[in-house]
Amino acid sequence: MKDQAKEKEIMDALTSVVDPELQVDIVNLGFINWVDLDSEGEATINMTLTMLGCPIMDTIENMVKDALKIVPGVKTTSVELAWEPAWTIDRMTDFAKMSLGLV
Repeated sequence: MKDQAKEKEIMDALTSVVDPELQVDIVNLGFINWVDLDSEGEATINMTLTMLGCPIMDTIENMVKDALKIVPGVKTTSVELAWEPAWTIDRMTDFAKMSLGLV
């Protein structure tokens, strides 16, 4: 994606996706690796979760798709789960760390 404004709009929409277990959004948790929007309107979200086989994986994927329905120009959304690089607490923003009492 070359359009930084559209990337920010997508990332902003993804802040509405709150991990049901941790009660912090997936952007601040550091789950999002990258986003892309092609010329056909397909958004691809590459993300990782805290662990392989996460029991809420399908729930979060559906929440991501729902969140992007409101972004102008996004017609469809696909979610790619990646496990490399592995998620670590270092990927979290200070906001997420404070929300979880880690700082």
